[in-house]
Amino acid sequence: MLSRVVFSASFWAADAKTIIATSILSADVRLIAALTGEEGNSSHFSPLLADCSAVAAGDVFVVIMRQGARLAQKKRRSLLLPAGNRSSSLVAFEDDLRAMSTEKLAGAQHTVPPPKTQGPATGGQPLSATAGQFVDKIDPFSKRGNSRRRRRLVNSSRYHTENEPELVQLPLIRDTPFQEQTGLVIQKLQQCQKIFDFYDPVAQLKSKEIKRAALNELIDHITSVKGSIVEPIYPEVIKMVSKNIFRVLPPSDNSEFDPEEDEPTLEVSWPHLQLVYELFLRFLESPDFQAAIGKRFIDQRFVLNLLELFDSEDPRERDFLKTVLHRIYGKFLGLRAFIRKQINNMFLSFVFETDSFNGVGELLEILGSIINGFALPLKQEHKVFLVKVLLPLHKPRCLSLYHAQLAYCVVQFIEKDSTLTPQVFDALLKFWPRTCSSKEVMFLGEVEEILDIIEPEQFKKIIDPLFRQLAKCVSSPHFQVAERALYFWNNEYILSLIEETSVQVMPIMFPALYRISKEHWNQTIVALVYNVLKTFMEMNGKLFDELTANYKLERQKEKKREKDREDLWKRLAQVEENPPEPSISPNILSKKPLTDFIVSRNKDGSTQPAADKSPNSTKRANSTSGGTSTGVANSTAPAVSSTSKK
Repeated sequence: MLSRVVFSASFWAADAKTIIATSILSADVRLIAALTGEEGNSSHFSPLLADCSAVAAGDVFVVIMRQGARLAQKKRRSLLLPAGNRSSSLVAFEDDLRAMSTEKLAGAQHTVPPPKTQGPATGGQPLSATAGQFVDKIDPFSKRGNSRRRRRLVNSSRYHTENEPELVQLPLIRDTPFQEQTGLVIQKLQQCQKIFDFYDPVAQLKSKEIKRAALNELIDHITSVKGSIVEPIYPEVIKMVSKNIFRVLPPSDNSEFDPEEDEPTLEVSWPHLQLVYELFLRFLESPDFQAAIGKRFIDQRFVLNLLELFDSEDPRERDFLKTVLHRIYGKFLGLRAFIRKQINNMFLSFVFETDSFNGVGELLEILGSIINGFALPLKQEHKVFLVKVLLPLHKPRCLSLYHAQLAYCVVQFIEKDSTLTPQVFDALLKFWPRTCSSKEVMFLGEVEEILDIIEPEQFKKIIDPLFRQLAKCVSSPHFQVAERALYFWNNEYILSLIEETSVQVMPIMFPALYRISKEHWNQTIVALVYNVLKTFMEMNGKLFDELTANYKLERQKEKKREKDREDLWKRLAQVEENPPEPSISPNILSKKPLTDFIVSRNKDGSTQPAADKSPNSTKRANSTSGGTSTGVANSTAPAVSSTSKK
């Protein structure tokens, strides 16, 4: 469309040669003025824009300018346009360019600098005299994002305000006879299909106000007048709503947008959009609304377009969309399976492809009420939805934006079918965060919500994996993670479950708790651990004493292993500093340090320390057997010697 094309002729009076500049740019008068050196006087170029919009497609604007007096004396070069399309404004624009070029050339004599050359890498080829000027004007750090945003705002294809008539004020509905009100309502709905540019706050103010008043009047009419929704109204309402709300959402202005930190971008046309959503909601909720008629216009295509709008950055719009979709799900039974399927597809795309979607929380709120209404027993497709779609939603980094709604949906599934508990815990442990402490705290909160409604039989099935993970969380150096895990013992129901299964729980948790009570850096955590240990001691004192004794014994063994390991490294260092003679092999294993580290496995599956093959042990074996065999032979299992005696 050449209606958006403006020719701009760039002129440099310093050059003593013919300049032919042809450029296709957006219709911006300021750009033309800047290129011609008349930034402060752009008013006389504006008539050109009206002429350019009338030029047929395929025409090319070429302005040929000559230097100095030759330009004035030469025969005027015409623009390469059909003769009938050259208007007075184009001729005036050409004359203005010629006049400015003559004025600039009348100044001081220009000295052309010597041609520049490139570096040795390019063979020293000459560059044009003005090449440096172009290079100097390039800004490598230009704010591209801002310019892209400005172009999108000004040149949005959604608004076409040129040569459009203003809206006409129609009579009030309440002042019209009842038999004529339906026709007037349809006229007002058709008026409200017009879209206005809210990026320009002063454009078409009168029409904007007429549309706002019409929307308010329609809302009041549908709400207060009984029998106002008749069959001819349905297609007009759906068409008006579609015209206003269905649009291609622009990309985010900030590529590094963080929903947790940054403020969302609000929709500038919200003054009208809010009223349109309000009207549509009142339409769906009206007692006069008939789903049998509405299903002819609210179909799968309409619902799909509605779901795509959930990616809007404006939380106000997403809140309205949530309510609208919930009403549609409740009134149109034939669309329920389609809505669930499309939501599944959007979640899968979010988790495994885009990792970016603004409306996950709102869609999960809708699913929470849908899951709450599932009939028992649950269908297999609903169980698959839980395992394949809902639980993987724990993976994305932006989990905090929708975790509350997600946890509610998971708890609803477990309340419906308690046998799903092991699958849920397996998935939670699979997706358990390793490096993000804030996500780990959220996971612990969700686990506590599940344990609040879990049945004792299902609790016994998850004791081992659950409390091993809790032991890791309690041992975390991040005090918030450890604190959140220790708060489980403040829950009376969870405490009763632990008391019933203390024989299984205490051996898993005791080593971590005892170690933390001696080593943790945070005194608050140490105090909480003491309370948990006191609770364990009250639950099962005998088991607590056994665990304490075993832990101390294991600690002693561990300290001995540490000491033996240090001694071994010291002897290795001594051998390295004072190497023995080649004929003498170093004896560094005299204290059997490997006995505690090397373990062999018997045929029955039990383990025993491997035989010590150090020189001292060999000598002792020889002396025990009377020297009948070599040290290597005697270092084997005792069963061999007993067999030989037999």
